[in-house]
Amino acid sequence: MSLIINGDSLTRHIISHAPPHLQKLKGEAAIERALSNVDVEISSELVAKVVNRGCLSGEAMVRFFEWAIKRDEIEKRIDVYNVIVKALGRQKYFGLMLEMLSKMRARGVVADQETLFIVMDSFVKGKQVSRAIKMFMCLDEFGWECDTEALNVVLGCLCKRSYLSSASVLVKKMKGRVEFNEATHNIVMSGWSRCGNVSEFEKCLEAMVGDGFEPDSCTHSYLIECLGRAGRMDEAVDIFENLEKDGCVADICVYNAMISNFLQIGDCDGCLRYYQRMLSMKCDPNMDTYVRIIYGFLKARRVSDALEMFDEMVGSGIIPTTGTVTSFIELLSSYGPPHAMLMIYKKARKAGCSISLSAYKLLLTRLAKFGKCGMMLDLWDEIQESGYSSDVEVYQHIIIGLCNNGQLENAILVMEECLLKGFCPSRLVCSRLNNKLLTLNKVETAYKLFMKIKVARQSENARKHWRGKGWHF
Repeated sequence: MSLIINGDSLTRHIISHAPPHLQKLKGEAAIERALSNVDVEISSELVAKVVNRGCLSGEAMVRFFEWAIKRDEIEKRIDVYNVIVKALGRQKYFGLMLEMLSKMRARGVVADQETLFIVMDSFVKGKQVSRAIKMFMCLDEFGWECDTEALNVVLGCLCKRSYLSSASVLVKKMKGRVEFNEATHNIVMSGWSRCGNVSEFEKCLEAMVGDGFEPDSCTHSYLIECLGRAGRMDEAVDIFENLEKDGCVADICVYNAMISNFLQIGDCDGCLRYYQRMLSMKCDPNMDTYVRIIYGFLKARRVSDALEMFDEMVGSGIIPTTGTVTSFIELLSSYGPPHAMLMIYKKARKAGCSISLSAYKLLLTRLAKFGKCGMMLDLWDEIQESGYSSDVEVYQHIIIGLCNNGQLENAILVMEECLLKGFCPSRLVCSRLNNKLLTLNKVETAYKLFMKIKVARQSENARKHWRGKGWHF
């Protein structure tokens, strides 16, 4: 096998010990032929999983996507193209992202507002604000109209990432060129409300009224939130109490703002007063209401109240998202025993909520720390039942938990399974298990395990080097 390699001794050593199936593919045709020979059913979900892994270069992501889009199994829909655009933007391959937009237009794939949001949010998140605004000024070149909806998308991205000055400048620049609506002003005011800048909020409010728009319930909720974050709670309460006089009815957005204000200052009882008042007014709480209250209770370490509110949320038919459950478990992992974490996990799972692998790892960490081996192993089974494959972090948590509980024989079995799968746990985990074995005078067992780990670590280091050079199995 002939390979073009660098002349350093390390590379020569690795090549001399490389398996015969190691190869570095050259040329687009060779890569596409190798991909086509893989016996895997191609789907849009698989394409998304590959490009979102984050371990490929921009060119490799585009090459894989171009090969996949030629297949009959993949439909040439805009949502499929949005996957690669988002993946490129997330990795800051902005040039390739714009090239993909040009290819889409040439192929007759019409970009939608979601595509525009992905592109603009990628620029803003990557601190390329001026580039995002410059692109917005010439949207027609990319197949979009520079209208109110597009302006609101860009303003939403800027305000979401706290580029409020840039958003205000853009509004002034586009005044008279694009027609504004209520949402245009509300988006900017939502940004100022999050940072509690009352003076800038009032300027936006004056501009909104000057354009002939009446403040709606969203506007009032942003004003109440802004005053609360500025520490002016009395004024926020006064505005809430006088809403009816101003001809506005308090809806769920307004109540959520009041609840959030009281939670921000740590007044959980005040939060519950407005929650009960909301229920008495026949205003049904939504997901945002429950999440704010539960998160506030957890931060205040009122775990029983948080669990009660979680039951109420699930009982009302509102199923928390995967990210929401993960945030609850993450907050609980910072204090106390794992009982409350398990309660949230079991209730969410029973309600049909999908649990993330990150949440499972947090649970394993706490169970391992407290030596709850039975629960930990049951949870490991549930991880596999959920369709997740155990990675090196999962194995590390299991090994640590078994070591803490004194189950060294089982820890060795898990370690060997981990090594067989091609994973190599961290040196800290390996040394902890070895030290436990040496403490019990199991020198021979410790030595055999050490040699297995040594071989596995050498293979892992070589594999990393090969992949870093672009070689593949």
